Amino acid sequence: MEPGRHVVTDFNLSDWALKHRSLVWYFMLVSSVMGAFSYFSLGGEEDPDFTIKTMIIQASWPGATLEDMVSQVTDRIEKKVEEIPQFDYAKSLTRQSETTIFVNLKENTKPSEVPQAWLRIRNIVGDIRGQFPSGVIGPNFNDSFGDVFENIFAFTSDGLSQRQLRDYVKASRAKIMTVPNIGKVELIGTQDEVVEIWRSDRFGDGKD
Repeated sequence: MEPGRHVVTDFNLSDWALKHRSLVWYFMLVSSVMGAFSYFSLGGEEDPDFTIKTMIIQASWPGATLEDMVSQVTDRIEKKVEEIPQFDYAKSLTRQSETTIFVNLKENTKPSEVPQAWLRIRNIVGDIRGQFPSGVIGPNFNDSFGDVFENIFAFTSDGLSQRQLRDYVKASRAKIMTVPNIGKVELIGTQDEVVEIWRSDRFGDGKD
């Protein structure tokens, strides 16, 4: 080699790792431990919490025309819900005798503000209930259609009446509600009691 000349060689990672095996094993062990710790500390839920910012308002008016339903019911409800600060937009599906209104809140509405907004809508729409024409049924509100059912239990009976089965299910529901962290228990498919009155077409003693 001539004096004053330097030889530059490329860095060989494999060669360096073979010469520093202890240090490489140390870094591998530390990385594995940190990775395992991060994995087991990750947060996760089977059904993550999320807030649906949509409410459904439904009303019916038996015998009403489409035009009357829009002007007398749908428009009045939509104009009223526009008063709340969180209101974004509303979509309605109106037909003869019934209307369905989808009220949507702004995207930047905080989850903690959503229940207050729904309560406010119920109150202000309730204030104009007396302005609706006679015969209007509702409005009815639904803001819980995004609920997720964790468990569904089916009850069947052999020899019990529908009333007895329903009483048994209600008693079971009361016991389930005592379990910690239970949010809501709903009964699905129960048959409502109906009172049937039969009138005879014959009156008197038949001498008339």
